[in-house]
Amino acid sequence: MPGMAAAAPSLLDYVGECVPFARVASGIQIYGDAWTWWDQAAGRYRRGDTPRPGAVLVFARSARLPLGHVAVISQVVDHRVVMITHANWSRQNGERGHAEQDVTLTDASPYNDWSAVKVWYRDRDGLGSTIYPTYGFIYGTPEAHSPRARTAAELTGRSPDYVGALIDAYR
Repeated sequence: MPGMAAAAPSLLDYVGECVPFARVASGIQIYGDAWTWWDQAAGRYRRGDTPRPGAVLVFARSARLPLGHVAVISQVVDHRVVMITHANWSRQNGERGHAEQDVTLTDASPYNDWSAVKVWYRDRDGLGSTIYPTYGFIYGTPEAHSPRARTAAELTGRSPDYVGALIDAYR
């Protein structure tokens, strides 16, 4: 996989930052800190506020996320619940950076526009209580003459736990 660490034979074996992971997982060729992706995508890729598989959700900078965060939508479960595949969020074996597949993410915005979300934490085994501001979704469809982004085959699992995602979101 171009751009991934040589030690990562699979997308899910990746350990590192969210940006290079999201670039490979989504096929969207944007560089720089995660929070800068939204503005960089303007005029290059379509952007919006509707989750779609393969789209990148861009988290804004905040006290908890000084560089922002990017995550790739792997499944849409319902109008307020999706699954994401991302890296460098939960701790696994005591360290951050690992890739996680089909993680529950919920829309916590007051107007159902995905401008604020809650994310499932593996180390807490549930949704976190923090609400993170987001800019929106970047789609792999180019605005101009750029090639269409190609998502990684491992973006989602063979049997994602939709019921578990809904239980996580609505309990």
